[in-house]
Amino acid sequence: MSFDLACYNKLHERFQFLFETDLIREICKYGHAKIFEADHELMDIGQVITHMPIVIEGSIKILSEDKEGRELLLYYLELGDTCAVTLKCCSTKSKSKIRAITEAKSEILFIPVEKMEDWMVKFRTWRNFILESYDIRLNDMLNAIDSLAFDNLEQRLQKYLREKVMVTKEKKLNITHFQIASDLNSSRVVVSRLLKKLELDGVVRLTRKHVEVTEFSK
Repeated sequence: MSFDLACYNKLHERFQFLFETDLIREICKYGHAKIFEADHELMDIGQVITHMPIVIEGSIKILSEDKEGRELLLYYLELGDTCAVTLKCCSTKSKSKIRAITEAKSEILFIPVEKMEDWMVKFRTWRNFILESYDIRLNDMLNAIDSLAFDNLEQRLQKYLREKVMVTKEKKLNITHFQIASDLNSSRVVVSRLLKKLELDGVVRLTRKHVEVTEFSK
């Protein structure tokens, strides 16, 4: 594979705080980047994983699914993030247990599975990146479980909207009540009722296909 100078310059600008120069060169040589529009499914449950994703721009939401087929939002991936569940599936050559969907227009870098183990031995920064990614994503999943177990739905809804604003950098969210309910593993009727309450409290402003976050109650 030929070396791509434009790729190197772009990755060096974004990831010099993460990776050493020689590793960035190898990423350019063996990886490939692709741009996706919002709401594009990058990975589905049961899919065989051949590449590990790293976010260059945009964001990805990671969801799991229960036995009834209901989705639960686990966490978001942003600049420089990768998915710990994907890493485990890559290392064990097992099928995906998560669904990954772009939250906004995103550029994703895909690393071939076979390079992961080589780089773990060859590059200290890659080894640190993988281990830290496991730790961060594990804490994200534990927080999601704690929220599901101990927070009421109104608290979970406010946390969900707050994270959505942080990820999209937009207070006016292009999202339906049904989509919110799906992410929170709830019903549209219940979510709509809670959103109406938040609107009366001055926390959000509702339109047909948008939820505009005005402030968050304490």
